[in-house]
Formats: sequence, C-alpha cells, structure tokens
Amino acid sequence: MLSSNDKKLEKLDPFYRPSLSKQKTSAEIISEARNALRTVRTQRPFTPREDQRKLFGPSSSRTPENRPPSSFSVHASSFEFSDSRPISGTRLSPLEFKPKAPASPDPVEDFCPSFPKPPVDPVKIRRISSARARLFRVASQGALLPARTLLPTQSKRVESEETVTTRDSVVKINGIYLTESKAIGHLKNHPLQLTYDGDFSKITEQEMFKGATSLPFHLRSEGDQGKRRPRASSSSRSPDQSRLDIRAGSKADLQEKNTEIEVDEVFWNTRIVPILHDLEKEENIEMVCAACTQLHHALEEGNMLGNKFKRRSILLKTLYKLVDVGSDLLSLKLAKIILALKVSGKNLLNVCKLIFKISRSEKNDSLIRNDSILESLLEVLRSEDLQANTEAFLYCMGTIKFISGNPEFLHEMTGRGAVELLMNLINQVNENTKKSGTCLPNSGHLLVQMTATLRNLVDSPLARSKLLSINALPQLCTVMEQYIGDKDVCTNIARIFSKLTSYHDCCVALASYSRCYALFLNLINKYQKKQDLVVRIVFILGNLTAKNNQAREQFTKEKGSIPTLLSLFHTFYKLDLHSGKRSGEGDERPKAPRPAQAEDVLIKLTRVLANLAIHPGVGPAIAAHSHIVGLLLATLESKSIDDCEELVINTTATINNLSYYKVKNSIIQDRKLYIAELLLKLLVSNNMDGILEAVRVFGNLSQDHDICDFIVQKNVHKFMIALLDAKHQDICFSACGVLLNLTVDRDKRVILKEGGGIKKLVDCLRDFGPTDWQLACLVCKTLWNFSENITNASSCFGDEAANTLLALLSSFLDEELALNGSFDQDLKNYHKLHWETEFRPVAQQLLNRIKNHHTFLEPLPIPSF
Repeated sequence: MLSSNDKKLEKLDPFYRPSLSKQKTSAEIISEARNALRTVRTQRPFTPREDQRKLFGPSSSRTPENRPPSSFSVHASSFEFSDSRPISGTRLSPLEFKPKAPASPDPVEDFCPSFPKPPVDPVKIRRISSARARLFRVASQGALLPARTLLPTQSKRVESEETVTTRDSVVKINGIYLTESKAIGHLKNHPLQLTYDGDFSKITEQEMFKGATSLPFHLRSEGDQGKRRPRASSSSRSPDQSRLDIRAGSKADLQEKNTEIEVDEVFWNTRIVPILHDLEKEENIEMVCAACTQLHHALEEGNMLGNKFKRRSILLKTLYKLVDVGSDLLSLKLAKIILALKVSGKNLLNVCKLIFKISRSEKNDSLIRNDSILESLLEVLRSEDLQANTEAFLYCMGTIKFISGNPEFLHEMTGRGAVELLMNLINQVNENTKKSGTCLPNSGHLLVQMTATLRNLVDSPLARSKLLSINALPQLCTVMEQYIGDKDVCTNIARIFSKLTSYHDCCVALASYSRCYALFLNLINKYQKKQDLVVRIVFILGNLTAKNNQAREQFTKEKGSIPTLLSLFHTFYKLDLHSGKRSGEGDERPKAPRPAQAEDVLIKLTRVLANLAIHPGVGPAIAAHSHIVGLLLATLESKSIDDCEELVINTTATINNLSYYKVKNSIIQDRKLYIAELLLKLLVSNNMDGILEAVRVFGNLSQDHDICDFIVQKNVHKFMIALLDAKHQDICFSACGVLLNLTVDRDKRVILKEGGGIKKLVDCLRDFGPTDWQLACLVCKTLWNFSENITNASSCFGDEAANTLLALLSSFLDEELALNGSFDQDLKNYHKLHWETEFRPVAQQLLNRIKNHHTFLEPLPIPSF
C-alpha cells in the first residue's frame, strides 16, 4: 500500500519531458549549469623564427628601396673627427672680425666719442656705473668685448651681435638664444685674445676656458648667483674703489680656476695619457680591450665622461681610429666609451650603427651582455632628442629588438625600465604624428622596432604587469588607429595583444578601450587577405569574447560586425578549398605539423562564432543566419578530423552552441537530421575530443522526437551506452544526457537494458558521484524516467543494481558522509550547492521509489568512496 506522498511521487512526469505550454530547452535536458554552451580554446598563431636578424623581416610590407638598410659598413672615416661643434649640433657662422681689447688703460672708460648730452638723472648715472662694473667683471671671466669704438648708431648692432645676456638661464649670442651649456660651447669655438693693461696679465682664450665647464659669473643660474659676495651700491663707493674690487675679484676667480686646471692636468697626465699611449701602440686585441675597460673606469673616476670635458676630442679621435681594427669585442668596448662621452649627430648615428652591426650575430649576445651595452643603449633613448636623432634611435632600437629575443635579457630589460621607456617613446611618436597630421616614414620605421621589442618583452610576467599599470593597451590601440596604413606596425601590435589577451586581466584592460572592436573590424576589412595580421586579430577577438558576455554584446553591436566575420569566413573558406585541391594533386598529401594559413584563420574564426553564440541575444541570430550555418556545415562536411582536427572540433562546438536555441527560424533545427548524419563519422573516429563534441550536439538535438528515432535506427544509443565505460566524466555526462532524453519516450526506455545500460549507469553513480553531483543527478534522473512504471525494483533494475542503488543513495543523502571530502572551502561550497539544489531532491525521490518497491533480503552495506 502506498502512502499519499508516495502516490504523488508516482504521478510525477519523467524528468525533462517536453511540455506543451513551455518547451524545455536543451540546457534543461542536460544541465543549465554545465556544458550546454561552452567556449572554445585554440593555440596562439604561430610566429616563425627569422633566420637572420634584420630591421625588417621577410614578411615586411616595406619594399627594400623604401626601408633603411640592415647591412652596411662602419669605419673610422665614418666618424667626424672634429668634435668642436656646439652641443646643439648647429654650426654657427664665424665672427666677422677679431675682437681686441680697448686701447684705453681705464677699463671703465666709455668707448664712444664724447658728444654733447643733456643732463642725466643721478639714478641713471648710478645704473650706468653699476652696469660698467658688471661689464668688466664679465670681461675678466671671458665675455666678449667690442673690438673697436663705435658710433652711437652702431651701439644697438653690437648688442645684438656680440653681447651675452641672461634671460631665465638662456644666453643670447649673435642674436641666437642658447642654453647655458650651449653658450659655453659657442664661446669655446671662437678664440679670443683679450689683453688688459692693468693688473691683469695677458689672458688667452685657452687659459680662460682651460678646465672650465661653467658660464661666466653673471651667466650662472639663480642658485649660483645667490652665492655671490655682497656688493655695496655704487652710490656709497667711489669709482676707484669699484675698480679695485673688480680686479681683486677677477684675480680670485682666476686663481681658483687655475687650481682646478692643475688638478685635471695631473689626473689627465698620470691616468689617461698612459692608457692612450697603450691604445696607440698595443697590437694584441685582448690587451687593447683591457686598456679600453681601464680607460672607461679612469674617465668615470675622474668625472670626465659626458660632453663637457675639454680633452674629449682627443679621446674620441683615438677611439674612432680603433674602429678599423674590426674586432667585435673591441668595437663594443669602444662604443660604450663613445656613448658615455655623449656624442651627437653623425657620430651618434655611426656608433649606434656599429653596435647594430655587431648585434646581428646571435653569438655576440654574450659580449653585449658582459659589457652592459644594454644600459648604454637605454641611456641614449632616455637622454637624446627623438626628433633630432630618429635614424640613430632606429638602429639603437634595432639592437634592443634583437637582444630582446634572447630570454636571458628579458629580466634585465624589464628591470631597467625598458617597458616604460618604450611606451614613452611610442607616445612621443604618436603625439608628433598628431601634431604634424601625417605619418612620417622614419617614425613608422622606428615604431616597427619598438613594437617588435615590446612583443618580445611581454613574455615576461613583470613586463605584462608594468604594461597594465601604465595603461599601455589603450595607448597601443591609439597607435594602431594612427598607423592603420602601416601593416608592419599593426601586425606587431596585434602580436602583442595576441600574447597579452591570453590572460584575463589583460583582456579586461583591452576591452576597456571602447573603440577596440571598431578598430579590429577596420583592420579585418582593410587587410582581409593578409593572413598573418588577420589571424591574430581574430584570435584576439576570440580571447576577448571567451569569458566576457559584455564583450560579446559590444562586439556584435558594432556596425557590420557579423557581415565582416561572414565575409572573412567566405574568403578563407575558398582559399582553404583551393589550397586543399593544389596539395591533393600529388600522389601523397603531406601532413604538416601545424595548420595551413587559411585553415588557421578558419580555426580562430569558428572559435569567435562559438563564443558569440553563448550570448542569448546573439546566439539565436547566428543560428538563424543561413550563410554562416551553411559555411559551418560545409566545413564539417569537407574536412576530416584526421587531417584538420582543430577546425573540425571548433566547427562542431560552434554547431553545439547554436543548437542550444530552439527558435522558429533556426537553420540548425531545420537541418538537424543532416547534422546528425555528419556527426556519425565523428562518433566512429578514434579522436576522443571529436567524439565528445559530437555527443554534446546529440545531447542538444535529442530532445526532438525525429532525432531520437534517428539515434535508435542508427544504433547510436548503443554507442552512448558503451561510452559510459569511458571513465571520463565529461563523456559520461554527455552520453548520459542523450540517454536521459531517450527515456522520455516510453517506447525507448527498454534500450537501457541493452548492453548492460542500467549497470553502467549505477557504476557511473558510484565512481563519479562523490566528486560530481551534477553527473550523479543526471544518472538519477535517467533511472527515474526508466522506472516510471515500476512494480518491483528487482525486476526493474535487477537485484544487484537495486541493492547497490539503495546503498549508494542512502549514503549520498547523508550530508556528513557525502560532503566529507578533502576539498578546499571554495570547492566544498561548490559541491554543497549542487548537492543541495540538484542531487538531493532527485535522489530522495528515486530512493523512496526503490524502497517502496523493494523486498530487503539482507542488510544493505554502506559503500566506501
């Protein structure tokens, strides 16, 4: 006799039976939470290693005549031996006359003839007196003085041509405004012979500038001026006293300067000169290299590095001559010293070329690393002006690009701030492009090197972290927008993104740039037949849409998104079809270790479609798109999983996601029987991944009565029962889902007894139940449907299966026993959720049914699991 509650349970419908009022979706057939819709993984596009190190690889869009050369020669004659040009690099015109000291012994006497003048205000007189005092103090420190007396009409010309004035640390010479440091170079480049008849002895230009690296007293910065000795006003001191003060101050300054010169001379003669002699006389390369290392240390110790050391030109001449020796090791040591001496212009370009030439050989990477050349190159990028030295930067970046491909340099480069430096330079180029309104060729060449270097650096976790911290991904998108016509730049940035978007946090950062999807669609349309760029753009889109439903929605909202993907699909499907025919013309089709180019694009593209189909607003639209579904089915029909494994699996996964949606105009539903026929060849293959995808599609389609008939007619159900022995949770889950749908139909429930189906379901429950409550729930639902018309548990399930079910369900429904696994807290919470919401209600119903129709012959043992 059944209780009222048991009678209610007996009247329950089979699980997942379609309702007339509301048809169950395929997610409800298998599981709302598991594997109904799934993303697809794929490998990052393969980038072949270049055989030779060049500025531009063999796949570059630049023709040889439109790109800088990678092969050239650098000799001593390539350098400019005269290194006396101003720091600015701009040659100044020579003086039209040679200044001479005034003939008058009185240093404060006016140079102009005496003309009748109106009475002058006393305040102006004091100002003139002070100005004259300052003028002669300047003269004592090496300032320019007029060489001849001038008429009043000429006085303004003298001021504009030969005076030196200060305005916010800017010096005006010959009408040209120079910085303080540049003014020194100008004064040194124009020899003067200043002679004084007073207490001053003859002071030559060489004496004035010997060892001096600062401007005259009145041209120093405000900080230096603040250290001047206090001076009484001219109103309280006589002109004679002022002259005495001027002379005394000049003598003190000169004495101090001569002391500094003596110190420099001693260090130069005792430490530097002997090394230079060794460099000139020594013939052994190793000894010359050792001398170069010693020279660099000595210059550093004597504070003689940089571009302000007075004997710098002598050093550079000696170093330049040694370039012709032809030793890579020696050339690197010479280059390191030359860069430390802050050469500019043509010499900077040639030393960068010299290092670039050496770095083209991988065997020299160890030399570059041992001599710390990387830091010298990074210093060039930090300190030199980008616009003035674009070509030098190009070869400097070329070297850094080469060595960044060596994993041994990655940690050093990221640690020395290479990532931040490169992004700063990239932004400079981008800003210059915005200002000029055009993409300059040299800027494009430089961007290719910088983005290629970043592509190598992003293999480092630290580099990725730095790129995220400085918000670099949107900045790189802006560069792609500016240089969308430069395929090389776009390809390199696409390679950067294809690496970065393999990480979730990088996907989030890239998706935050709202125009990225429109940018990627523009690139696909512009370079649709350029496989190396397109395949990476599509791969990036697949990464962005893999785990972000908002990204799927934003992409499909972009104008022309689906038509663009369809056009791309059609283009490469045709290309792949033609390439397959050509390769099949021979006696034997070679099996490539990786997919062909056209096929690789199709692999990435079907992945994007599979990911987009997950969105409930996008999936039905794609399922109803006849052209997209037609291409998917054509691909599945024409490809073999043995030859094109990844493409076939991705295509089947896309069809699986689309088959989730039961919409009236779904092409998948209209052609479901044709799809089932195509899936049969996957089921009989030896590829377990292909079998799993095919079973998943059958799990979605088997809700339809026609498909259930097809499964029974083709004996597909026997295959599903056999898969329960696979000992693979996902395969067992999907196969059990198909069997569950079959048991909805009373006429087909008997098939579970074929091939030991009941026993295999019970074995799945025992083996996977404690670790997979979703699979356990699915098994219980299948057994519930099967036992709808039960009269006796033993006759329905068999004695052994009935006893095992009673024991398993009783123990699994004990929360303490069921959830006492060795899981961490998060996993334990996950298991508890599925145990409470999915497994327990169904298992309790099944247990009650078995108990009510079972005769207990012996105590049930509690199974161990």
